[in-house]
Amino acid sequence: MIPVALSVKDLRKTFGSLEVLKGISLDARQGDVISILGASGSGKSTFLRCINLLETPDSGEVRLGDEVIRMKAGRDGKAGPADRRQVDRIRSRLGMVFQSFNLWSHMTILQNVIEAPVHVLGRPKADCVAEAEELLAKVGIAEKRHQYPSHLSGGQQQRAAIARALAMRPDVMLFDEPTSALDPELVGEVLRVMRQLASEGRTMLVVTHEIGFARDVSDRVVFLQNGLVDCEGAPRDVFGSAGSERFKTFIARHATH
Repeated sequence: MIPVALSVKDLRKTFGSLEVLKGISLDARQGDVISILGASGSGKSTFLRCINLLETPDSGEVRLGDEVIRMKAGRDGKAGPADRRQVDRIRSRLGMVFQSFNLWSHMTILQNVIEAPVHVLGRPKADCVAEAEELLAKVGIAEKRHQYPSHLSGGQQQRAAIARALAMRPDVMLFDEPTSALDPELVGEVLRVMRQLASEGRTMLVVTHEIGFARDVSDRVVFLQNGLVDCEGAPRDVFGSAGSERFKTFIARHATH
């Protein structure tokens, strides 16, 4: 039996009077690539952000490996992390790649990649530099390592952001629409890197509108609709007869994109 890398149970999140997540559960086994699809406003990005506590879920459970993120009720009755040190530790095990690349503009690409391993994990700088150079070669931008983010294309910046996330040696990679901010001709170079990571057996949750990636690379596809899981399963099933009518409508709408 392949161990569960990430388990989410009945995750709920409300912003004001708007209930964005209405009880989402998901298990990712080690090496799973799970694509999360859905229309804008379906809760996809909020779901990822709640997993690594960039947003605090109102209720539910997130378990990374054998460790449950402990929550407690604050004075206002809202849930919050019980232990900030645990949150920091959990986040160091979750690699997050955002829509916007979030690179530090005053640092070179190499400095961006080694910053967290050196200062968060406390690893020797020389080791981090050697590993960072390997990662930048893996994502195809080794020659850009001494340049600043503003000198790189969007696709190159996103590949640098992926290398930065990998430098923390995460247990699970979270991708929040990593190609949505890119010009169309740059999307392919980022998807190629993600396909390579998937082939290496990395555990990945990918919020995406890239239907081809979801169909061809994923082990499972999860379709969110109005804060709930509308349908999920292996791509051949979900894209075949097992997909819901809502999912088929969604796919038809995005087939021309």
